[in-house]
Amino acid sequence: MSYILTTQCADDVGLIAKITGLCHEHNLNITRNNEFVDKDAKRFFMRTELTGEPQSDFLDKLQALLPEGAQLALHNGAKTKVVLLATKEAHCLGTVLLKQFEQALNIEVLAVIANYPDLEPLAKGFDVPFHVVSHVGLTRAEHDIKVGDLIASYNPDIIGLAKYMRILSPEFVGRFENKIINIHHSFLPAFIGAKPYHQAFERGVKIIGATAHFVNNELDEGPIILQDVTSVTHANTAEMMAKMGKDVEKTVFSKALQLASEHKLFINGNKTVVFS
Repeated sequence: MSYILTTQCADDVGLIAKITGLCHEHNLNITRNNEFVDKDAKRFFMRTELTGEPQSDFLDKLQALLPEGAQLALHNGAKTKVVLLATKEAHCLGTVLLKQFEQALNIEVLAVIANYPDLEPLAKGFDVPFHVVSHVGLTRAEHDIKVGDLIASYNPDIIGLAKYMRILSPEFVGRFENKIINIHHSFLPAFIGAKPYHQAFERGVKIIGATAHFVNNELDEGPIILQDVTSVTHANTAEMMAKMGKDVEKTVFSKALQLASEHKLFINGNKTVVFS
């Protein structure tokens, strides 16, 4: 069997030796290892790929060897369970569903939840359950409770905001803390509000891009997972730039979900540690 061991804790002397030594005691073969120390925060992060069969007390023994409060997880090869939230834009949702169909992502999309019915044919085309939870006539808090209850019924590992154009309440974010991944254009905070690509066109920008990040209670300011850019010129119209931006968004979004599914992401304060 293959496993991925993830470790984060306060930095200390001999952590790698303690972890690898216990793996040896349990006859676990380390096939790949990545580690990082944030010297400012004095935090240690490690991702270890293993083969073998760990005994039932492996994590308990490891917990006892590491600094108090160490966060440990041992993942098998199961696919990461994902629920996607959407509104009307199809590019990010469609890309993830297609990649899942091609088995190019280590995820299982359990359901798509949207506040409009527009994308139902897309989800149904990939045989993924689609739910409409309309926001009409509801307060933001009421709508978030209904959406949150539906998400909770699926018990996903990750919630992906596939261009879900709703501001989430603090209660919703807290309910699914460190599980929500968002995607948006990278002009923020320079070009806020409607038609950001038209604003960027008017300013004559030369690069456009996308940012995937974990969601916290600071709007579009959660820990950044991944970013990418593409170049534009004076010959590109605002409409052309928007299309190019969508291409970057869907690529970055699907890559962020893949990193999460491979357990390569660690939240480190308002930043992330991302192993390759």
